[in-house]
Amino acid sequence: MSLTRRTMLTGMLAGGLGLAACAPTEAAGPTVHDAGDGAGAAASPPATTPPAFPTLDRTIATGLAVPWSLAFLPDGAALVSERETGRILRVDDAGAVDEVGVVPGVAPRGEGGLLGLALAPTGDALYAYLSSESDNRLVRMPFDGGIGAPEVLVSGIELASNHQGGRLRFGPDGMLYVTVGDAADGALAQDPDSLAGKILRLDLDGQAAEGNPFGTRVWSLGHRNPQGLAWDGDRMWAAEFGQDTADELNRIEPGGNYGWPEVEGAGGGDRFVDPVVTWPTSQCSPSGLEIDRGVAYLCALRGQGLWVVPLAGDGADEPRLAFGGELGRLRCVALAPDGALWLTTSNRDANGTPGADDDRILRVVV
Repeated sequence: MSLTRRTMLTGMLAGGLGLAACAPTEAAGPTVHDAGDGAGAAASPPATTPPAFPTLDRTIATGLAVPWSLAFLPDGAALVSERETGRILRVDDAGAVDEVGVVPGVAPRGEGGLLGLALAPTGDALYAYLSSESDNRLVRMPFDGGIGAPEVLVSGIELASNHQGGRLRFGPDGMLYVTVGDAADGALAQDPDSLAGKILRLDLDGQAAEGNPFGTRVWSLGHRNPQGLAWDGDRMWAAEFGQDTADELNRIEPGGNYGWPEVEGAGGGDRFVDPVVTWPTSQCSPSGLEIDRGVAYLCALRGQGLWVVPLAGDGADEPRLAFGGELGRLRCVALAPDGALWLTTSNRDANGTPGADDDRILRVVV
């Protein structure tokens, strides 16, 4: 499979709109290359230019302890993981917060703890990515409004105090996708025998899904710390923390090598897949990612805002920043059944400055 180069570097101010845009990392203005193997895949309708801009509707819930992930239920309420406590909460649109259960075996340390959640398509099982005392692992719990005892599906994922990855999402193919960080050891991202620094594609039992490019659980490799996953039609996208130079929004290709630690940002030559959008690390630190009607919404922790990125096939148009500095650090964004976006703040983590109501879940409308 060809790993054709694709890069979009952004950097001009959104004129007349009072909205900050991404500073360039290599060149002023965008550079768009061949869309590569993703060309021809079904995609959402193109976004209007410029797209409608998100506005804050209201605060749904307050006083949470580093909410990390959102998984919506059919009734419109969301299951919320708390990284530090190991609790799973049910939060409804009216703001009622109820504890569903505490996941046993969670050992919060640094960036680790209870991270991603994903509800099985059948609705009767809840998947969670967590840090234990010895490893990162994927577990499955029976779910009937409460959680049952966890069954370990994947264990032995490398553990460190940072770079856990941890996002879980079911793709349009019904398979479970898992982002895994490099556990602060970049060499693991290029090691085919390690799950660290990878995006995994699994069946419902945690095994390698049929059709994976290497015959293992690995879907793509060469990642530093990916924490966002979303789809635009059949196109898969991931958000990834850089180190010193460039945070990334990547279009994920099966078997693609995204370069870490050999390259950060764009410029990896024919061996690696370039990011579609890059940011200076001071402006982003991307975590949660959602796509709706051809627009990607990307949470910025250090950048303290929500990046709005109109997608164009396998490329993108110029990002703009919403809520710059208004809400603090943003960790997760998810599309609710009613079409609104829910955001979680992450101001009570080690890098935030919490307000009296933090952490919060916020409802945003476009």
